Amino acid sequence: MSAAGQDRPDVSIVIPVFNEEAVLPALFARLYPALDALKRSYQVVFVDDGSRDKSLALLRRQYQLRPEHTCVVCLRANAGQHAAILAGFEQAVGRYVVTLDADLQNPPEEIANLLAALDKGHDYVGTIRRIRRDSRWRHWASRAMNRLRERITNIHMTDQGCMLRGYDRDIIRAILDSEEANTFIPALAYLYSGNPTEIVVEHEERAAGDSKYPLYKLIHLNFDLMTGFSLMPLQVFSLIGVGISIVSFAFVIFLAVRRLIVGPEVEGVFTLFAIVFFLIGILLFGIGLLGEYVGRIYVQARGRPRYLVRTVLRQGGGSGPAET
Repeated sequence: MSAAGQDRPDVSIVIPVFNEEAVLPALFARLYPALDALKRSYQVVFVDDGSRDKSLALLRRQYQLRPEHTCVVCLRANAGQHAAILAGFEQAVGRYVVTLDADLQNPPEEIANLLAALDKGHDYVGTIRRIRRDSRWRHWASRAMNRLRERITNIHMTDQGCMLRGYDRDIIRAILDSEEANTFIPALAYLYSGNPTEIVVEHEERAAGDSKYPLYKLIHLNFDLMTGFSLMPLQVFSLIGVGISIVSFAFVIFLAVRRLIVGPEVEGVFTLFAIVFFLIGILLFGIGLLGEYVGRIYVQARGRPRYLVRTVLRQGGGSGPAET
């Protein structure tokens, strides 16, 4: 029986898992009591994103303990957090869908506040961490990236790094219908939303394990976000290129006139070198920026599946979609 054919719960919780064996027992101990206290029907969808530790074994055990509320999606290989969330969306059948990190930095007890906002008619609920428990450099880098992204894409997310978010069923359906190979799910949801909102939530330190988002991945994520939702970087670089071309042409005319008036000169050679190196640096930056857009087109044109599902554990059987 397909997921769509199951009795629809009121809320589905989608949790991507990658090498989280150290924190999963604590997550189970807090998540299910918090959901039971809601007095709502619910479904928890865990997506094992190619874990190499004992995470999948722990998820299977939890499914055996609570099969009526638990679904486990096992991907064949690591596909990344957002691809794993999309795999979870495929199996989520609730009226509302809430995404949650497995590391307990997002307290499961905050789910009630997201559902309250969704009940008020909002179709997308973002969150803002009240007091961040991350390192100082991570907090600074996240704030800088948020401001840059908002100016470039006009997508207003005060705290894009918080995965605790709520979605209405219509928004989930629109996201799944999207054919983009790479996408930032909260940004896409914001674009589709007719009545978005943000609420303040608590934030805790990781219960165990290490962060799966080092600085390089954060930078890459924001480059992907900016090139995926705006043409402004290309437009700005085009304007810079026009300005530099005008200045360079004027400088060439100046040097030509000076050569005719003064004659050959040796002085200023290093200044010219500095100007040339500066222009070459801008040119290389532009090539890299253009490469980001071309790369997105290349990935999209290949048409490869975003993830492959090995198996799905859920009440009623079935293995779920093999790819998407």
